[in-house]
This record gives sequence, structure tokens and C-alpha cells, in this order.
Amino acid sequence: MLLAACTDPSQSAKTAPPTRPVQPRSALSLPSEGSLALSAYYSKLEADQLARGLMRIDGGGPDTPFDDTDLLRDFETLVFSDEYQRGAGSGGRLNRWASPVRIGLEFGPSVSPALRRQDQAEVSSYAARLARVTGHPISTVQRDANFHILVVSEDDKPFIERRARELLPQLGPADIALLRDLPRQYYCLVLTVPDPETSVHSGAIVLIRDEHANLMRRACFHEEIAQGLGIPNDSPRARPSIFNDDDEFALLTAHDEMLLKMLYDPRLKPGMTATEARPVAAQLARQLTGAGS
Repeated sequence: MLLAACTDPSQSAKTAPPTRPVQPRSALSLPSEGSLALSAYYSKLEADQLARGLMRIDGGGPDTPFDDTDLLRDFETLVFSDEYQRGAGSGGRLNRWASPVRIGLEFGPSVSPALRRQDQAEVSSYAARLARVTGHPISTVQRDANFHILVVSEDDKPFIERRARELLPQLGPADIALLRDLPRQYYCLVLTVPDPETSVHSGAIVLIRDEHANLMRRACFHEEIAQGLGIPNDSPRARPSIFNDDDEFALLTAHDEMLLKMLYDPRLKPGMTATEARPVAAQLARQLTGAGS
């Protein structure tokens, strides 16, 4: 099982959060104090990050140059190891999907109808973009999903535990507990299931907190879905990139699209080591960045 998550680099809040809810919730029931506190915390966190010039949506520019050497370095760092090294980890090998990626979006009982519609539109559009970038079949589906996204609040713990067990029976008790009782510093996460023999993904589950404000919510979809395709690591040197825990960029960048193009290039195969992949990866990095042209 591979874990990747978007986390708070500071690990703790520096000031007490406000006490008012910051986004609409289902009219069927009032959110708990714990859910309200999380909503307030993440709303303040997003506002602080934006005030510091973080969570950029411009994809980078003259201030974030990179060349083929940078791209190759980032590809090898991000693809051939995983952020948390849980279980077998990536094994230092390229992991990706061979079968079509069928994304199913599910919502906890507390998620409002308006946010459900917003999230469905976001994920559908993003899946189409990822399919164009990778050349791999990626789409949203109503049934027979193999890439599951749960959008849930703090009040949906029974739903989280039940659906996680049903959707991915391979999950162990520690994985179930992590999904159910996600620490506050984890904004969101993805767990993928690669075959240790073939390095091919057969399933994934993403958890997105309903308590997030709008941009962080979108950022979680962008990072966790992309990481679930086979980019399990983060690196402080990757820039401009969402695969970097400094939160400088909120949404998938042109640099990140190049990484995904490389990952799904048919000349690279699941199970390759970084050394085996390097000649082709270096050629791809030169082509994508226009090096030497």
C-alpha cells in the first residue's frame, strides 16, 4: 500500500481559530463542534497561505524556471520513492496504472448538495485533463470505479470506515484507522494498491475533507488524484509543482504535466528502476523542455 498526503508543514496551528463555520453544510443536520473547529482552522490556514503568496494558481512563470536536468531529477525523486514508505513502498520502481482509471466520487452524509455538484464538476474536468496529458484512459464513472474518492467531514467517521472496508478489502487496520481518524495536519491523502510483482496499480482511495475552503479543496483533488496515478513522493526541490509540501502551488502546473507525460510514456514500463528508466526519461525531459532545440 502506498500513501501520499497533502500535509501542513508547520504541523500545528500558531493561533486559535475563529469559532464560526466558514462554509455551508447540509441542512439535514448541524455540524459537530469538531467539524466546525476544523472548518475554521482550514479557512484561516488558507487565508494565511494566500496572504504569504502561497497556493498560486498561475502554474509558475519567469520566477520558476526549470530545465531538462531539473525535470529529470524531479521525475526520479518523485516517481521512484514514496513520501511515507508505508508497507512495501514503491520498492524504488516505477508504479502506474495499466487498466483504465475509473474515478468514482462518493460523499459522506454531511456533505451539502451544492458542494457535491461543485466537486463532481471539478473532478470530471480534471479527469479529462489528466487523460489528455497522460494519453491514458481516465474518466469519472457512476459504477465499477477502481479509483475511489471519498469527500467526508469529521462527522462521517462511520461512513468512512464502512466504505473504505467495502471499496478496498486489502486495507489493513492501520490504514482504516488513518482514514477514519485523519490527523489535522493531513489535509487529504491517497492510498494506492500496487501489485508488488508487476508494479501496476489495481485500486486507490482518496480522502478529501469537506471542511476545506474552496481553493484548498481544489488543491487536494489535484494533488491526490495525480499522486494516485503513480507520483507518490514530494520534494522541496520540485518547482513549480504541487508535489512539494511548501504549498507554493495549489493546482497542477506545466512542470507537473510533463512529469505525468513521462510517467505514462509507453517507452517506460512499470517495474523499471530509476537506472533502467534514465536513458528514456532523460530523452523525454529534453523533448518536453525543448532542450537543445
